[in-house]
Amino acid sequence: MVGSIKSLAGPLPLAMPTRCAIDTRPGFVDHLKATVYKTNDMQFQAKTAMEELSTGRSGNIHETLISMSKAETSFKMLMQVRNKVLNAYQEIQRIQM
Repeated sequence: MVGSIKSLAGPLPLAMPTRCAIDTRPGFVDHLKATVYKTNDMQFQAKTAMEELSTGRSGNIHETLISMSKAETSFKMLMQVRNKVLNAYQEIQRIQM
C-alpha cells in the first residue's frame, strides 16, 4: 500500500525552488510611506475643511469635525507605529552590544 502512494505522488524534488531575485511585493517601507502620505492628506483635508467653515464657504460643522477626527486618529496611529519601530530598533541595538 505504501508503495502505491509513493508512485502516485511522483518522485520527491531534490531541492526547494528558489525565489526570484527581484521581489516586486511592497515591503514595510512602502507601507510606511503610504501611511505617512495618507496621514498628510487627511491633515490637509481637515485644514481645508476648517478654513472653509471659518470663512463661511461651508456650513457643515459635522463634516468638518469628522475630517478633523479622522486626521487626529490617523496621526495618533502613525505616532504609535513610529514609537514601536524606535523601540524595536533600540532593542536590537542593545542585543548587538
